[in-house]
Parts: sequence; C-alpha cells; structure tokens
Amino acid sequence: MLNFNRHLSNTCIQKNNRLCIGLDVDNRKLHNTSISYMKGFIKDIIDATIDICPVYKVNLAFYERLGKYSFDLLSMIPEYIDSRAITIADAKRGDIGNSSKYYAEAIFTTLNYDSITVSPYMGEDSILPFCEREDKGVFILCLTSNQGSSNFQNKKIDENELFIHVAKLASKLSNNSNIGLVVGATKYDKMDSIKEVSGEMPWLIPGVGFQGGSLKDSITIGSKNNSIALINSSRSIIYAGDGGIKDIKLAAENFTNEIRKIL
Repeated sequence: MLNFNRHLSNTCIQKNNRLCIGLDVDNRKLHNTSISYMKGFIKDIIDATIDICPVYKVNLAFYERLGKYSFDLLSMIPEYIDSRAITIADAKRGDIGNSSKYYAEAIFTTLNYDSITVSPYMGEDSILPFCEREDKGVFILCLTSNQGSSNFQNKKIDENELFIHVAKLASKLSNNSNIGLVVGATKYDKMDSIKEVSGEMPWLIPGVGFQGGSLKDSITIGSKNNSIALINSSRSIIYAGDGGIKDIKLAAENFTNEIRKIL
C-alpha cells in the first residue's frame, strides 16, 4: 500500500499536472437549482476534466448547507471519481482527540475521501487521529490566503512566526508520509521560509486566480525539495464563461497548459 504523499506524487506526475479543481458548487447559481441537476452537473464537470485533473477538492460548507441531501452528494463524489483522481475533503476540522477520531472516521471511512484539511490550533492531539492511516492524507492549515490570516498566523513566538511553528509540527508528525500543508498563493514572500522547514511535504495552494496569487511563484517555490505543489482553482474554472461544461473544460485545459509551461 502506497502512503498518501507517494500516491499523490504518482498521480500528479502521471497526468503531468498540479491542478486541483475545487468542486464548490452552489446550486443557486445553476440554471436549475434542483439537487438532481446539481448532482448531474458535478458529474459532468468530473467527466469533462478527469483526463487531465489529478485532484479534486470539495469544500464541505457548500454541501452541508443543503441539509439532508448533503451526505448523498458528498459520498457520491469520491464514489464517482473512484481511483481516477485524488479527493480532498476541505473540512478544516480541528477538535479534541476523541472528537477528531470520529471526524476522521466520517471523512475517511463513511464518505471515503482520500484526504482532509485540518486546523492545527488546538494542538498535536487534535491532528494525530487524522494521521493514523498511511493511505489517507492530511493537509494542515499553515499560512492561508485570506486577509484575516495575519490576526494570528504572522504573530511571533520564540523568534518565529506562528506559521513556521505549524510547519515544524507538521514535519514532526509526518512519520507516515501522509501530511501536507495549506499555503496561500497570496503569501509568496513567506513561502521560502516555510519550504526550509517543510522539506518534501506537498503543499495545497489556494489563492491563484480571483485572489491574485502568482501561479509561477506558487509552483516554483512549492515544488522545491522534489515536492508537489497543488494549485487549487474553484471559481475560475467551475464558473468560467457562461458556466457551461464546454467553458469549464476549456478553463481547466487552459489552466493546465499554464501549469505545464512552468513545470
């Protein structure tokens, strides 16, 4: 059984791509707001992009708001993708160890996602339950792309910013080679310092596109130490053009071509 980081690397290399498409679908923005139409639309996005896209990320908030329909949709996505790509549950979980154990079971076993995003701010014991399975990945929030990240993440503790302490903790916990970091593309000036302590851990990089982060800097710095720099794009792809599948496919292809030029 491959550990998650090796599986991720193999998949990205096989498809010669680092694109992570965010399936953050809001049914209220679709031509038809029904749940059945939304399900079909998500499948159409996957079908149109699966040949070039190695990773899909699902922000749980877009689905949990749908109440009783949410688990049906959330479980459908990894089942439909099957082994053709890697899935990330963007859940940003983080709770005491016993609660995290059940969160991990829900995401990895019940819903069958390959990986999850977690918040580190309750400490090591809140992260460890997610790290027990070598084949399941954990992306720890390190330095995020939102404006409010500076409220805490840039604060210094013992001469280092908090995000450096997070990167060091992630490196310490990565005994199963299944841990990565979330590093925002808008924080490119901090990337080198994170890379110095994160070694070969993969990065999940949001913030390219609508938030204005640099694609070139993100891939160039994030790929150092022979690691994988995943470039997440959600709105720029799934709402491209008139929001139809042809425009979505074209946007994914154009994004892929830009990534491959840098690679």
